[in-house]
Amino acid sequence: MTNVELVKQGYDNFATGNVPGVLEMFDPAIEWHESKGMPFVTGDGVFTGPDAIVANVFMQLPVHFDGFNIVVNEIFGADDKVVMTGYYEGTNKATGNPFKANAVHVWTIKNGKLVHFYQAADTATINC
Repeated sequence: MTNVELVKQGYDNFATGNVPGVLEMFDPAIEWHESKGMPFVTGDGVFTGPDAIVANVFMQLPVHFDGFNIVVNEIFGADDKVVMTGYYEGTNKATGNPFKANAVHVWTIKNGKLVHFYQAADTATINC
């Protein structure tokens, strides 16, 4: 499986609610960089390891958003990097406003595992 195919499978797993399938792709020491403007992020938004990501990101999505979804426009890569461009959609529970916000993810893959995640998201739109 190529790195691009691996990342595509991860998004497919997330979309179908197969969180265990997503977590199997993570290196035990994965470093996750969440955009600081996300409503659930405190501190620097960096989380290490699958358990920290589940608790501080995945479990927070339904607390803060209704109908949260990632729409993938494009996935491409070179060497150990894979990039996803797309957008988030859902409704912000605090404001009651729906959103469609641009998002870019940059993944680093080593030995068939996801070892690093960097998110750039339009948090101003998400938080309106």
